[in-house]
Amino acid sequence: MESSPPIAEITDKRLLRGARTRATVLRQAVDIASLDGLEGLSFGRLAADTGLSKAGIQTLFRTKEALQLAAVDFARERFVEAVVDPARSAPHGVARLRALVDHWMVYAETPLFAGGCFRVATMAEYDSKPGPVRDALFRDQRAWVRLLAGELRVAVTADEIGELDTDLTAFQIDAVLCATNTALRLGDPDAADRARRIVEGFLRPS
Repeated sequence: MESSPPIAEITDKRLLRGARTRATVLRQAVDIASLDGLEGLSFGRLAADTGLSKAGIQTLFRTKEALQLAAVDFARERFVEAVVDPARSAPHGVARLRALVDHWMVYAETPLFAGGCFRVATMAEYDSKPGPVRDALFRDQRAWVRLLAGELRVAVTADEIGELDTDLTAFQIDAVLCATNTALRLGDPDAADRARRIVEGFLRPS
């Protein structure tokens, strides 16, 4: 008679299955949200799309808000992997800023999510709805703009570019990228090239 597997092994397998199920659900959730907004998420829709049970998905996330927050976090992690991490090999300043913009273009043009940039697709939905989901979205927005501003400050300090308001310029670059995402979704073939030329206009040598 075979002995039963150790409890620790059973627990590990259950945790692994749970992690895989969670990742499957969240991959579908961010695609849905990038197309239809975070309000478009529901346990029933995700169950139908993934072939998983509605009860099982609800056990993982409990509430719709918890699911929405998990989707925001998952999208942020994918964004960092696709845009921020690959740019780290470039030196700080103009080179790093160009690398961030170039990787963002790939992220939006490919695109990583069905509806393009997740942040652009969901922010307007919550800009007037205070609460944890709005806070999470705008936390990521602020972090991205601050990252751009930080590289601009390095570039100014190193005399790579002329004096400028780094916070304002970071805001402007982000605005250009957001508009570019919309143009790409509408099929504008010149959107990415136009955005790169606008960004380069901020990076003129001093």
